[in-house]
Amino acid sequence: MESKIYKGCEKLYQPEPISNLKELLQKTEKLYGDKVAFKFKTEEPGKFRTKTYREYIEEINCLGTALLSLGLKDKRIAVISENRYEWTLTYFATVNGTGVIVPLDRSLPEVEVMNLIEGSEAEVIFYSDKYNEIMEKVRKEKIGKIQFFISMDAEKSTDDVYSQKELIQIGRDLMRNGARTFVDSEIDNEKMAIMLFTSGTTSKSKAVSLSHKNIVTNVMDIASVFDVSEKDTLLSFLPLHHTYECTVGFLYPVYRGACMTYCEGIRHIADNIREYQVSVMISVPVLFESLYKTVMKTIEKQGKMKKVQMGIKISNFLRKIGIDKRRTIFKEIHENLGGNLRLFVAGAAAFDPKMEKGLNDLGIDTYQGYGLTETSPVIAAEHKMVVRYGSVGKIFPSLEARIFEPNEEGIGEICVKGGTVMAGYVNHEEATKEAIVDGWFHTGDLGYFDKDEFLYITGRKKNVIVLKNGKNIYPEEIEAMINDIKGVKESFVYGKPENGDKVDLKLCTKVVYDLEVFQKELGLEDEDKIREVIWKEIKEINKKMPTYKYVKELIVTEEEFIKTTTQKIKRFEELKKMGILQ
Repeated sequence: MESKIYKGCEKLYQPEPISNLKELLQKTEKLYGDKVAFKFKTEEPGKFRTKTYREYIEEINCLGTALLSLGLKDKRIAVISENRYEWTLTYFATVNGTGVIVPLDRSLPEVEVMNLIEGSEAEVIFYSDKYNEIMEKVRKEKIGKIQFFISMDAEKSTDDVYSQKELIQIGRDLMRNGARTFVDSEIDNEKMAIMLFTSGTTSKSKAVSLSHKNIVTNVMDIASVFDVSEKDTLLSFLPLHHTYECTVGFLYPVYRGACMTYCEGIRHIADNIREYQVSVMISVPVLFESLYKTVMKTIEKQGKMKKVQMGIKISNFLRKIGIDKRRTIFKEIHENLGGNLRLFVAGAAAFDPKMEKGLNDLGIDTYQGYGLTETSPVIAAEHKMVVRYGSVGKIFPSLEARIFEPNEEGIGEICVKGGTVMAGYVNHEEATKEAIVDGWFHTGDLGYFDKDEFLYITGRKKNVIVLKNGKNIYPEEIEAMINDIKGVKESFVYGKPENGDKVDLKLCTKVVYDLEVFQKELGLEDEDKIREVIWKEIKEINKKMPTYKYVKELIVTEEEFIKTTTQKIKRFEELKKMGILQ
């Protein structure tokens, strides 16, 4: 029987129509040309250097013109660096008339970076000084097809390495002399313009082919339900190579004329929020959860918890009758965070509903979204008219969704169809055929819709643990409960073969504990004692579940799990590390 097809949610706003990223910049220059696009710290505290959108777009055109003068039309151009202005220049200068951009994961070990360079077939690479050593090896060992090495930091070009700064000046000179090849270049909206590698949490990463149409469809969807504007300042924290940060945290703000700033590192987040007067952040739940915990710890230390709890009760009552006084009631909290924070959008991992609600209660509108690299990326999200804690909101306007082969609980694989879905995996026809069937993209994620068409994610299809009795275990469900144990940072639930029988699995968990919490709260430092405390709590969780879901084995550690750049556990790697997978 055909499963129900869920249509996209209604638009709250009517975004300016665009058909490609070139039109996006043209629209932005027309509407926001004199607005500040980027803000940078200087050596003098409180003083900033800025770039307007007009200046930014001029430099993009100069760089693109120079790249075409080097004969790089239709070439694949890789980029690897920390989040920075030059990365964004490279992106637009490539996709808006030169070739295909190939963003590389900045956190990968050297050997994996080299594998991606080889697999991407890129002929050009932009990079920052941090990668000089790796690039020297790529050059000497002739890894892949790289012919042009372009440094973001070098002041002058050498025989081996081009300077990005110098290329911009070369392009400027060419344009002054009438060169318009880049500016006048036409865009094929359907052709591959972006080649992105998946994060590979369960297997090796694959290269995803995305077009201008894919990306701008998603940008317009985001703009139809969120209200970021030219008055907002965003702090970029997640790696720009990741499609979530790239589309939602970079391209969407450019489309809306907002100002972008770059985080100096996880330890500097709170300071950067204050210094830059940040109003919006797009990030992963773990960052927002950490920020919330820090705020609540400060309130507790100051002895103001009862006052804050009373304020929450009052403000929540007032909101029910249409009066929002959160920013007034919690003025001190907001001032400690710079005074402008108003919106958090979380994605790329599950968000603890209690903490999402907690941030909303304090006056920072906080929403959760869901998507994949293959869908450009956002599929669904909460927004101010669509909030249901524990869900990921409703399907975006341009998409349709369905649950493939739902079980008796209505849980099945989430499938989507629409303009944001990739053309396929590069050089991987079989994987593409498996992923896209009759126009429906099979996400590999399991979930269900409630009666009001809110989408809930229950886990990854590949993560499901199938027991000998045929029962399915969604590890993420149990992990969420274990993660609620005081002193547990995170957990990983997996099936372990019993008595050498690969089919007969027992449910186990590995837990990362917070030593500081156990020291302060219980005076414990001994790992065996800490394990006893956690095991006792897990036994209590077991009592609340059917026997087939009982966790029967526990490993504790202080060592962090192997993760992707968006803080997802690399389950495949963890299982290999434990010797469960070969």
